[in-house]
Amino acid sequence: MDVDAYVAEHGGQWRRLNQLCGQRRLDAAEVDELVALYQRATTQLSVLRSRSPDPALVSELSQLVLRARARLTGRPRPSWTAVRRFLLAGLPGAIWRAAPWWCAVATAFTLLTFTLMWFVADNPETAAAFIGDDEAANLVESGFAGYYTEFSAPTFAFHLWTHNAWLAAKCLAAGVLIVPVGYLLWQNAMNIGVVGGVMVSYGRADVFFGLITPHGLLELTGVFVAAGVGLRIGWAWIAPPEQLTRGQAVARAGRDGVLVAVGLVALFAVAALIEAFITPAPLPAPLRIAIGATAFLGFLAYTLILGPRTTTPTHPPEHPDPPEHPR
Repeated sequence: MDVDAYVAEHGGQWRRLNQLCGQRRLDAAEVDELVALYQRATTQLSVLRSRSPDPALVSELSQLVLRARARLTGRPRPSWTAVRRFLLAGLPGAIWRAAPWWCAVATAFTLLTFTLMWFVADNPETAAAFIGDDEAANLVESGFAGYYTEFSAPTFAFHLWTHNAWLAAKCLAAGVLIVPVGYLLWQNAMNIGVVGGVMVSYGRADVFFGLITPHGLLELTGVFVAAGVGLRIGWAWIAPPEQLTRGQAVARAGRDGVLVAVGLVALFAVAALIEAFITPAPLPAPLRIAIGATAFLGFLAYTLILGPRTTTPTHPPEHPDPPEHPR
């Protein structure tokens, strides 16, 4: 194959195709011309690949074809509209639809935690069974408060963020099996209940609640939401709505799970910043708690205000019967 002759014959078309790809706006005639030249170029590229030993020419024409294809199919551009839709509709809607589940999780977790806390505080000897006498004494004297200042704040915040995000991911992923979510929640309830009970039994309830409340309100809410959404996915498999198959029900709940997973990344980042920078700060406990409560109430307001707006009826409204014509 005479490559020079082939280039001389079709080079004008390639230059024109390249010119059209670079134009900002195309009229209808130019769009038709672009489509025709693109189709010819793909055919010519196929011929060159099979007959030409010139890799540079093949590469150049391949790039031109790809550029023309991108111009015809449209180039992906960053869209703030998609971000806005996610923040104002997708995320709050997904959290709102799972609200019965995560509210139930929050209620059960809170009751269990405070029951354990009361039991350990009312029976101090149980601390030895759970963590040992020496560990309990160390926890009360400096261990609990020292946990928040053991590392530098940025390092601590990153560790907390990744830990909580991983816990939420496990709750979401294991939700379809139901039982693992209960186990994860039980572990966390046991940890908080026992530590809180030990602190209360030694008369350090003010230290415990003063340190855990600022970040715990938002952090635990994120865990509750992850667990609730995960359980909702599992229940969609067990008892799908009548109008959906199991696969469709799980897919719909799973899409909400993906939205929530992305949103919880930001929520846990805020909670980690509060725990790393606000919780150990030399501020009055009421002020630290107020900062944490503000973040928690902001999340609830975000969900309760925007979530219901995204709710659509499951079934289309029935049309009224047409009026009878007078006879």
